[in-house]
Amino acid sequence: MQSGTVTDSLRVGGLHARVVNAVGQSIVDARYAPGDILNLDELSATFAVSRSVLREAMRVLQSLGMIEPRQRVGTQVLPRTSWELMNPQIIVWRGRGPEYFTQMREMLEMRLGIEPVAARLSAQAMTDEQLAAVSAAADAMVVADRDGDGRGFLEADVDFHAQILRGSGNAVMGHFASTVEALLRTREEEKRFTITSYTPPSAHRHHELAHALAVRDREAAYRWSFATIEATLAEFMAESPRQA
Repeated sequence: MQSGTVTDSLRVGGLHARVVNAVGQSIVDARYAPGDILNLDELSATFAVSRSVLREAMRVLQSLGMIEPRQRVGTQVLPRTSWELMNPQIIVWRGRGPEYFTQMREMLEMRLGIEPVAARLSAQAMTDEQLAAVSAAADAMVVADRDGDGRGFLEADVDFHAQILRGSGNAVMGHFASTVEALLRTREEEKRFTITSYTPPSAHRHHELAHALAVRDREAAYRWSFATIEATLAEFMAESPRQA
């Protein structure tokens, strides 16, 4: 999962990023179906880019498992089972489209299996400085809830979970932080991206988790982490369409 390189290149912008984002989003939104052959001449004309720029964009999408050039066939769109679903860029694309709730459910279920273990490890491995950062993020969530600051709450939430994953002492879990950050940021485009009735109990659970880490209680950290993610999953299941 070498996601950072791809994602960073797309943030730079320019023709290359425009093509990657447009074609990638179209694949995620099923405007191109699995098995479709991309017409590269048509794409080059549509985006007014050279073949070299287009080839580089196609290489990025190929690295994400979304397309595959095939001899005597052309550049073929691959099914979702081939995609790098934990890559932050694919998470962004799925989060903008009709798969928003489906992705949230899938990723929250996965986080239930990873983040409580990371919290247990972090209760032992985190430095005092890292613990202070987690506590500050939890405090910021309470303040944001009180002030009705949805964006502030999100930023503190992102920081909170990333700190725990990276503080676990497990490099693979630390790498997962970029995936979780991308997932949480898809909520920026959610229609109800505001402080809700779910926010105060969520802030409380984050605070309890921060306290468990601070006192180095590994089992309490596991329990509060699980409870925090489980509650978010229940929230999304209650509000998502049935097909999610």
